[in-house]
Amino acid sequence: MRTGVFGDIHGNLPAFEAVLEALKGESVEQMLCLGDVVGYGADAKACVRRLQELGIPVVAGNHDWAVAGRLDLEYFNPHARAAVEWTRKALSADELEWLRHLVPADQVGDLTVAHGTVHDPEDFEYLQTPYDAYLSFQVMKTRVGFVGHSHIPVTFLDGMPITYSIDPRLELEGRRAIANPGSVGQPRDEDPRAAFMVYDSDTDIVAIHRVEYDIDAAAQGILDAGLPPILADRLRVGR
Repeated sequence: MRTGVFGDIHGNLPAFEAVLEALKGESVEQMLCLGDVVGYGADAKACVRRLQELGIPVVAGNHDWAVAGRLDLEYFNPHARAAVEWTRKALSADELEWLRHLVPADQVGDLTVAHGTVHDPEDFEYLQTPYDAYLSFQVMKTRVGFVGHSHIPVTFLDGMPITYSIDPRLELEGRRAIANPGSVGQPRDEDPRAAFMVYDSDTDIVAIHRVEYDIDAAAQGILDAGLPPILADRLRVGR
């Protein structure tokens, strides 16, 4: 089965639509979203509705829960906090309720999906080191899992020692793996293109894909909404 995996849309509709269009050419049989549908960008409502229309399984990101009132804003920087507060006003009661009921980790078939870590999903910590991966491998019940949150594409491979790869195409060869597809709406690896991943369980290959989108349109939407200009500027540099 071919699975399209993406996350960290962050209210960036032009990027999200570009990813969905690219996935049409990848012959995927299912899609999974790793959370942070909202936050930062100006198209939260449209992104939520698009996911609902398509019926894509979604886990909660920290921005999703913050907007829904399930997470304290204490640890959000001022720009992120401003976006959360703006997004709360932009969404309907039903859309906020939808975000509120998302869970931060789940198992979809034989795949694990989480926003932050598998071992402590509700704390929304980053899975960025082999030790972080070790903790998640200890509790992960499937061979392959996916996480988001860091906005940086990487795949961790279980073993002694645990290793990682940033190769855009990686053969898992039966190894346990936790992969991060990067971010749709706000990449932070200095590549401003929207990122997503395709996992082919028949060939056991994970592949990171990048796609161009209308960054100017997304940035102008942020400015028109009165959100902090830095949220628009960073889209152009991918960090």
